[in-house]
Amino acid sequence: MRLLLVRHGQSEWNAARRLQGQADIALSDLGKSQADALRPVIEGIAPCRAIASDLERVRETARRIGAVSPRFTDRLREINVGDWTGRAIGDIQAEDEGAYLGWRAGTSAPPGGEIWSDFADRVTSVIEEERRTPCQNLLVVCHGGVIRAILQRYIGLGPAHIIPVAPASLSAFRLGGDKPPRLELFNYLPGQLDFEAPD
Repeated sequence: MRLLLVRHGQSEWNAARRLQGQADIALSDLGKSQADALRPVIEGIAPCRAIASDLERVRETARRIGAVSPRFTDRLREINVGDWTGRAIGDIQAEDEGAYLGWRAGTSAPPGGEIWSDFADRVTSVIEEERRTPCQNLLVVCHGGVIRAILQRYIGLGPAHIIPVAPASLSAFRLGGDKPPRLELFNYLPGQLDFEAPD
């Protein structure tokens, strides 16, 4: 099985550099156009089925990239950032850079936030359910943290070693067979590269 991991397009809070976690924030105009640009790539791959987070920014991304009848689930939501929800990233860093870096590395949680290992368990449980039904290319439309959790659990790439996943980008890796899980593609954007993606 190949997992096709798509992060939602830029949201209004991504544009403002605010952490959103599980807040239900809509796509920005740029986010809509980013998702539209990815649609021909996804259509060319023709996934056998799709699953997605139930938050609106992901729902709209899934529609815009042409996901066919996706199964929406709250278990693919972004990590809950607790008291940091809605806060500007720069303000959090200015207040406590170490706490922010620890959160990005998956070694600490914001006050009232979700523990990384619990989050990764939640996300992985969905993928493991999907693996029970054959599918060559499974489309997973989700959030940057969800993609980082999947990469950590299946290929051992810790969140501290992964740049933020670009909005409306495609990453892919293969699961199963007689070989270990393999990363095939990371942060692909049609016609461009993005090394400065928001958290």
